Amino acid sequence: MNKELLEALNTLEKEKEISKETLFEAIENSLLTACKNHFGKADNITVEIDRETCDFLVYATKDIVATPEEVEDDVTQICIDDAVKISKRAIIGETINVEIKSKQFGRIATQNAKNVILQKIREEERSVVYNQFFEKEKDVVTGIVQRYSGRNISVDLGKADALLNEAEQVKGEVFRPTERIKVYILEVKNTPKGPRILVSRTHPELVKRLFEAEVTEIKDGTVEIMSIAREAGSRTKIAVRTNNPNVDAVGACVGINGARVNAIVEELRGEKIDIVNWDENPGNFIQNALSPAKIVAVFADPDEKTAKVVVPDYQLSLAIGKEGQNARLAARLTGYKIDIKSETQAKDAEGFRYEDYMYDEDDDAYYEEEYEYEEEYENDEASDDKTSETKDYEDETPETEDFENETLDGGASEVEDYNDETSNNGDLKDETLADEISEDEVPKNEASENTENTENAMEYNQGDADWDNESVSEEESEEIE
Repeated sequence: MNKELLEALNTLEKEKEISKETLFEAIENSLLTACKNHFGKADNITVEIDRETCDFLVYATKDIVATPEEVEDDVTQICIDDAVKISKRAIIGETINVEIKSKQFGRIATQNAKNVILQKIREEERSVVYNQFFEKEKDVVTGIVQRYSGRNISVDLGKADALLNEAEQVKGEVFRPTERIKVYILEVKNTPKGPRILVSRTHPELVKRLFEAEVTEIKDGTVEIMSIAREAGSRTKIAVRTNNPNVDAVGACVGINGARVNAIVEELRGEKIDIVNWDENPGNFIQNALSPAKIVAVFADPDEKTAKVVVPDYQLSLAIGKEGQNARLAARLTGYKIDIKSETQAKDAEGFRYEDYMYDEDDDAYYEEEYEYEEEYENDEASDDKTSETKDYEDETPETEDFENETLDGGASEVEDYNDETSNNGDLKDETLADEISEDEVPKNEASENTENTENAMEYNQGDADWDNESVSEEESEEIE
């Protein structure tokens, strides 16, 4: 039993993940190569290796001839005398297996056999690495930044190195050597020098895979990511839905106090993430996609994949976003070409009808009910105010009637005399005031003095009016006496 060979094969199987059967085939091929180098041909040579004990046997199948003179090729023929020494059952015209000792091989043949084994091991190792990463294609892996190759970055993925091209890098991201990052495997190619792995940090699927790894509801299928739109390094919008009415799709993705989404934002170096509910109704879906902007109305055409959106005037810039980012991401997320207008712009547009933008009859009914409710509320308030005013008026009416009765008791003649005297006093007051103003000298060019004189005139007028009132009251009292 060849224990050393068995231990070596077990070690290779564990470290390189190469099966023993592959290694046995490599050893057989190496022995055949050695035989070919030593004898010049190996068509009739067979190698057998015991998979349990690792004992191997190399033999050549030769034709038996009668005499040594008939032997034309020592590799393929043997005379009967030599054949009998190997087996007493040898018969002329038949074949016999002649064992070949590996010690017979020269140094060059042995070196070639060794190279064959090593080459096979390297090929199998590359094949194993290629298959391993090919299964991870379109998935996220963690790598270690090794070095910068120009503007490209070499990332160590463990058993292979990946290449992060400049086009797949997020602008503004700077990595330090030995720093751990998560990358999305774009493509795995099998080349003679080993697998060539291309990775990305800008692909939208990177965000999706990160959510699948972070959110258990997405991993088990309770919550499903329907679509995703991303502008790497700036903002990402994802639409989620769930078939379980007891599960909040957006809340599951956000997590307690935003723990889940914050972990993803941290991995993406501060990239903002908007999570919205997916809806079968295109209008509702577009309205959700344009959040955080408030929408007045949406009219979506599923056939043309276009949508017209009306927003309040003060929400227009928020709906469009910085450099049109919010509207652009919403269009990618929904798959609709979105035309956003403010209420003023929409009303001024040719052929605009507000009812065309009402996409949901339930919403119309809701708005009508709300309007009727507000109208009833206003009528109730108006009736309450009117009732209270009527009550106050009724309360004040008796006092007014008493006052009128007292005036009527005083006599109509006294009222007429009072009115005549009041008018005369008023004329006297106007004449006195005019005389006083004419006697004062008012400068024409000084605005401040004019103002003071006007104030003095008003005070004088007020005083004169008070005097007139006192005169009237005295006369009235005398008449009453």
